[in-house]
Amino acid sequence: MNNPVVSLISAASQLTDTWSPRVVGAVDDAYVKVAKVHGTLAWHAHDDEDELFLVLKGHLRIELEGMDAVELNAGDMYVVPKGVRHNPVAENECLIMLFERKSTLHTGRESTDKTRSIEEQLQRD
Repeated sequence: MNNPVVSLISAASQLTDTWSPRVVGAVDDAYVKVAKVHGTLAWHAHDDEDELFLVLKGHLRIELEGMDAVELNAGDMYVVPKGVRHNPVAENECLIMLFERKSTLHTGRESTDKTRSIEEQLQRD
């Protein structure tokens, strides 16, 4: 099998839209995604899936309903447990990697102008 080497920072840096993850790989039943984020996404939850955030560059705050927010810097990782309502916020442009099951909807059951379908996330820019 010939899998390409992927520079996560380069792939995320080349994205033009914020909060629009792109799939850059797959591991069994999960996708590896990168995104460029800035501002606020939306309060949402993933009822049946955990969601891993890894900050590649910058700073990300993940607000968690009923809990203290989590502050992540470059190299930091956090897993939002399934069912926990959360809201990612980046005061400045931030590059992230996400690791999610293929069934994970971008903003859970919430739908906003920032919500992206899996088909959109699979596109190549």
